[in-house]
Amino acid sequence: MQTETDLFAKLGIPADYGRGLRRYADATQLVDAEHNVIGRMQRLAPATAKAWRELKQAALEEDIELLLISGFRSIAYQVELFRNKLASGQSITEILRVNTAPGYSQHHTGKAIDLATPGARPLTEDFESTRAFAWMREHARRFGFNMPFKRDNPQRFIYKPWHWSQLDS
Repeated sequence: MQTETDLFAKLGIPADYGRGLRRYADATQLVDAEHNVIGRMQRLAPATAKAWRELKQAALEEDIELLLISGFRSIAYQVELFRNKLASGQSITEILRVNTAPGYSQHHTGKAIDLATPGARPLTEDFESTRAFAWMREHARRFGFNMPFKRDNPQRFIYKPWHWSQLDS
């Protein structure tokens, strides 16, 4: 079995990565939530899937369309994500500003979602200038969601207005 230290070394992740960050195990209970914009079924923890459906419906009732881009990502999937980004020429420093190392992603829990809305480029700060983002800021808490990666967040990740979670920030 490969240790985190060995895996990090193979991916070029600094040995001291993770200080001050929370570790997450892969969720053990997941349900199908919906297909994302490219047709891949996204899975979420059962309570998160229910809250997502209710949130999406409430937004739709106010003419706000929310699109699910990403839900659960396993630790193994996160490893492949890193390998693919490295193979495409991205540096580990660039990757770690956007993606957490395997074992540290909120997506492993099935309680985090990445959102988009028509008219804004997915997974970019463009989402911040949309009605959907304004609606989320006002209503997401009612459904148990928060935006953990605000500007100048303590984790030192890029600002992610598209990322919402049911975990404590």
